[in-house]
Amino acid sequence: MPESKAKLLHKFRQAYGDGIIEGVVWEVPTPVPPSEHPYKYRLVYIVEGKRVIGYDNERGKGDHKHMGVLEVAYVFKNVPTLLADFKRDLEGAIS
Repeated sequence: MPESKAKLLHKFRQAYGDGIIEGVVWEVPTPVPPSEHPYKYRLVYIVEGKRVIGYDNERGKGDHKHMGVLEVAYVFKNVPTLLADFKRDLEGAIS
């Protein structure tokens, strides 16, 4: 039986506001603990070398987001909602 591999769903890097946004979303064969969904993701907004906003589901931490120096839990629903939530926080950061 062939081994299942991660499937790249989204990858981007572009100028945004005063900084750069970068992101990658993978569909993975098994969830990244303690997340229970089949996605691994990292989305970030960087200004002058510093993370302003970040979303990720690091192994052992689960789904969370970084807002400046704060790290808070993030309730993952689906990939379109994840991207929309990230965009909403981006717009709030540059307004």
